[in-house]
Amino acid sequence: MDILRSLRPDVDFTSCRDLIDGRYLDSLIILALVAELEEAFDITIPTACIVPANFNSAEAMWEMVTRLQEEG
Repeated sequence: MDILRSLRPDVDFTSCRDLIDGRYLDSLIILALVAELEEAFDITIPTACIVPANFNSAEAMWEMVTRLQEEG
């Protein structure tokens, strides 16, 4: 949540479920977010995972991060 809030402090990430579809996050923010998530959680986010379904909510992002950590 801290990463998300640092990029877009004006968005309520706890309840928003359409971050991409609602255009709260644009491509530049997504790129910054990917870099921040990779660094913070020591993961690599493959290009195939950079899809709206994985970034439309904080919950979806956390599920992706958790999945990638488990896959190692």
